[in-house]
Amino acid sequence: MIKLKDWLDVVEHRVTEGAAYTWYCFGYNAHCLTSWDGDHEGSSFNIIFDTQTQEVYCVEAHDFARDRAYRLLNPAYVRAHNLECKSRGIVDEAWEGVNYIDLEVDEDWLEKAQAIFAGDDYDTHVSVPIDFSDEELLTYMKMAHERDMTFNAFVEMALREAIAEHIPTLTDTV
Repeated sequence: MIKLKDWLDVVEHRVTEGAAYTWYCFGYNAHCLTSWDGDHEGSSFNIIFDTQTQEVYCVEAHDFARDRAYRLLNPAYVRAHNLECKSRGIVDEAWEGVNYIDLEVDEDWLEKAQAIFAGDDYDTHVSVPIDFSDEELLTYMKMAHERDMTFNAFVEMALREAIAEHIPTLTDTV
């Protein structure tokens, strides 16, 4: 999970506000810091962390200019967060009409957040962590080679086919 230092580096140590986090899904020592550039067409960044342990529960990057919001939730707290949303009757969205794009890879959030902060274009694809045994990895690399494809392109193709097979209605949005 992202560290407090990583978030501070992304926002160049510019914190514009902070407050106790009043939901209890992250415990009783949760605090939220925000870095907002003051522009409704700009960006803002949030981090929710524990003031005692410094454990990070959630980081968010809001790209108002492109109507995108990226979030990385600490995997140990996703269920608790979702249950609290449900118990509070909260629609889990970044702002009206814009849903969070939940990320699972720290580097993916960092790359997007750094680009958003700088006002640069960025890759909107979402990285998905996949674990292969050494034997599986070798087999899939050989299959990619036989098709004259990069390994990443091969894995992306396989994921798209698996999604299309199991959830046909999502293929148009993936």
